[in-house]
Amino acid sequence: MPKILLVEDNEMNRDMLSRRLEKRGYTLSIAVDGGAGVALTKSEKPDLVLMDMSLPVIDGWEATKQLKADPETKHIPIIALTAHAMDSDRQKAIGAGCDDFDTKPVELARLLGKIEELLKKFPPKA
Repeated sequence: MPKILLVEDNEMNRDMLSRRLEKRGYTLSIAVDGGAGVALTKSEKPDLVLMDMSLPVIDGWEATKQLKADPETKHIPIIALTAHAMDSDRQKAIGAGCDDFDTKPVELARLLGKIEELLKKFPPKA
């Protein structure tokens, strides 16, 4: 199954999302700040990253910019997760390099649809 890196500093969000994604067969890695998210993406090469935008150390926008600027990780799809639901927030996330955007609180069915679409578009390496 595809491997997802969840970059989320909120323990309740991390716990809820990780359990629900694992229940659906995804393999999960977790980072609690943007710096760790960048490092884990580079070392583990997940098939997809779920990136909270409001993170300590390095925020999600900067972490995404760094990953998309690196030839080793630029192909990995990133979905921004944020409580900021304005269209300008969506544009900022896409401008930073995110491949899609979803709002918190997470509606699981909607997020799963976005994950599946991106994994079809960027199939996991065997």
